[in-house]
Amino acid sequence: MSLKRSWVDSANAPDADFPLNNLPYGAFAVGDGAHCGVAIGEMILDVTRLEADGRIEILPGAGPVLAGGDWTAFMALGPDAWARLRAALTEMLAEGADEAGMLAGYLVAQAEARMVMPFRVSEFTDFYAGKHHATNVGTMFRGPENALPANWLSMPIGYNGRASSVVVSGTDVVRPHGQLKGPDDALPRFAPSARFDFELELGAVVGRPSDGPVSVAQADEMIFGYVLLNDWSARDIQAWEYQPLGPFQSKATATTMSPWIVPRAALEPFRVSTPDRERELLPYLQEPGPMLYDIALEVGLAPEGKPETLIARTNYREMYFSAAQQLAHHTSSGCPMRVGDLLGSGTISGPGKDARGALLELSWGGSEPVTLVTGETRSFLEDGDTVTLRGAARGDGYRIGFGACTGRVRPARDLPDRATN
Repeated sequence: MSLKRSWVDSANAPDADFPLNNLPYGAFAVGDGAHCGVAIGEMILDVTRLEADGRIEILPGAGPVLAGGDWTAFMALGPDAWARLRAALTEMLAEGADEAGMLAGYLVAQAEARMVMPFRVSEFTDFYAGKHHATNVGTMFRGPENALPANWLSMPIGYNGRASSVVVSGTDVVRPHGQLKGPDDALPRFAPSARFDFELELGAVVGRPSDGPVSVAQADEMIFGYVLLNDWSARDIQAWEYQPLGPFQSKATATTMSPWIVPRAALEPFRVSTPDRERELLPYLQEPGPMLYDIALEVGLAPEGKPETLIARTNYREMYFSAAQQLAHHTSSGCPMRVGDLLGSGTISGPGKDARGALLELSWGGSEPVTLVTGETRSFLEDGDTVTLRGAARGDGYRIGFGACTGRVRPARDLPDRATN
């Protein structure tokens, strides 16, 4: 597929994240509350205003769908409504469209908008589904011969996280406190995390509910779109708490989400297959076709007031289990899924050292610090550091970008006195 040209000139640049081929969904504020918008080039089309003014009808015969300022109600309408709106917007924004003059008054510059959460996160589940990442982490803690747990090749491993801690890109992240216990300590102490880390992930946004098990193919159709995720992790808190039940407080600080939901339809040309299976999967997890995407990803780290260093480059195609497999597995017990559920892919790492999606791997547990362009080194994140995730699928003369997923680490808060009510 080649570039679809738009009358919005900035959408036609070969390095634009948001060409007409993309049309991701976001929510923004410019002084009068949150509105639903679609990114086109360097602009945002205010779809909430378009609906309110009768320029588009989201659902024939129904009332306003987008008045609430996020896309949750629209997602609940299902794939037919998703396809209708995408087709209508594509036609209206295409080069030579009759609506160009009218729509120009509904465009807002992205540089002037404040992005907010584009949907209401119902629940958040994070997975551990990247083989390179799982092998690296397992090797550090258990040795190469026992790197992968016995169940890892048979099913996507995951845990239920905190929907309340998901924040939109640009939100500061406060260094967490927690119980820490070094290998030579007799007992734990309570202190700020000293091994705070990022995790490069892709998030799948569920747009259709379920009530009972679904197939991998059905799960794929339930996915509304994808976002970048930084699932911040306190490695030292996790090391003490995770046995026997896994991550808890170490993962409850924040998960930063990019503000634009790239629709599944925009990624269709970039489908690729999961890797060859080292162990045959049970029938309910077997895929009917390619379920991953060729999405190039990178991580930048910038100390406060200083330039950024690109510290990792990898690709979503490196995952062992797809989002559709993760979703199908999640429903296999009968667990209902809701509109607005968010599934994190797990850390996306590649085979090379510079393709590792977390500082834990990049610094090999702190023993091999990463050198930045400033000459400073990092084993884990320091206060003031800004981490930015970026990603894009590349087509013929265009790219399907996600925008930036950015968060800055702020110092740990002062704790209240234990005697204070």
